Amino acid sequence: MPILPSRDAVIEDSVDVVVIGAGACGICAGLAATEAGAQVVVLERDENPTGSTALSTGLIPAAGTKLQRKHGIEDSPAAFAGDIKAKAKGKTDEAMADVIAQASGPTIDWLAETHGVPFRLVEGFLYPGHSQLRMHGVPHRTGEELQSALMAAAERASLTIMTGATARDLYTDDSGVRAVRFARRDGRTETIGCEALILACNGYGGNKEMLRRYIPEIADAEYWGHAGNQGDAVTWGQAMGAAVADMGSYQGHGAVATPYGKPIMWGVFTEGGIQVNAAGERFSNEVLGYSEQAYEVIRQPGGVAWNIYDEIRERPALDFTDYREVAELGGIRKANTYTELAGLLGLPPAALERTIAEVDAMRAGEGQDQWGRDFTGQRPLEPPFCGVRVTGALFHTQGGLVVDSGARVLREDGSPLPNLFAGGGAARGLSGPSRWGYLSGNGLLTATVLGRLAGQSAAALVQTKTSNAAG
Repeated sequence: MPILPSRDAVIEDSVDVVVIGAGACGICAGLAATEAGAQVVVLERDENPTGSTALSTGLIPAAGTKLQRKHGIEDSPAAFAGDIKAKAKGKTDEAMADVIAQASGPTIDWLAETHGVPFRLVEGFLYPGHSQLRMHGVPHRTGEELQSALMAAAERASLTIMTGATARDLYTDDSGVRAVRFARRDGRTETIGCEALILACNGYGGNKEMLRRYIPEIADAEYWGHAGNQGDAVTWGQAMGAAVADMGSYQGHGAVATPYGKPIMWGVFTEGGIQVNAAGERFSNEVLGYSEQAYEVIRQPGGVAWNIYDEIRERPALDFTDYREVAELGGIRKANTYTELAGLLGLPPAALERTIAEVDAMRAGEGQDQWGRDFTGQRPLEPPFCGVRVTGALFHTQGGLVVDSGARVLREDGSPLPNLFAGGGAARGLSGPSRWGYLSGNGLLTATVLGRLAGQSAAALVQTKTSNAAG
């Protein structure tokens, strides 16, 4: 993936804007740039675009949306930005948190009203770190469904997506990126010229060498992101002098049902469930967030844990296709006593019962949790009880290229590169420097919002160039 001089490019065709990656970020970028009058081509390495979007739960947090108002939810970009900053312990780019929170509601409304994405507001529980109900998802709450809705929007908008096209080389000069060379499945290469380039090709979760360099603590965990996330954007950007930040940040998940590979909805914990290890003992504060819990789980014997809850806490999870699939495959075990449940799960019965008794005492206001979780006022679990074996996994990285409010990629001195834009996992996220800063939904939040901003900015840049040339 070298950066090559533009004079060596043999350009077969040219467009205004090239987008690399056809996930949520790339499609939002392409749609926005097309609407602004730019000629756009999206390059996608897969024959059937999936990427990290399709592997997610497809939920996007946003503040001040029409769906929220319809449900009587009083929310604001300022409150949302406050939650983002609090979760990152004030160690994120606060100005960008403000920008993205402000643009989140209009982005959801735009996708819903202009492009027909059938969003619904997720109700019934708050995701960790969110002070309001602001998660927006498609009806079955899967990433595959969201990706399909975005692809349908792209088709309606006549957005050109070239699949089976893996970007290899960028041709540059002092005015920026001039062309992209990409490879077809049969090995043939083609080169397309551009006035602006948008990197929407996610992070480096599939690159073991980069993980060991930047995030050694999670490098050997199971990876449930897209194998194509090899850090191309970071590699290209750094070669052109771009700044990177928060490279130790990532989104993990501490409750991926094993061996099924499906995340268990975190509401089972926020509403009162617990997590135990092979000894039948709790080992952390389960409600801090699902990202940081991944690290806690993989530190346990065998790198596994068990979610313990009841059918009352299970009800919101039944709205999620991933959960129902695990249940249909027999992954959710149920019993009327803890002794029976322990037997089904392979846990020591006496230890599990002792753990439950300790938690129930804290629910009644007796004693304090050594990990800082507040159980006060929560009802004890009621039979039938539920349990599922889980592991911790890496979903995607959160560090990346530093961008500004227009999604322009910046150099170390803060100046923008001439015509390079980035969003989603290619850009620095909002989660700060480590695992603990990920606020639920941050990945798709920056994918959709920065994608749209990048598309608008790239199209505006092209229009300025055209006007200057004409003048």
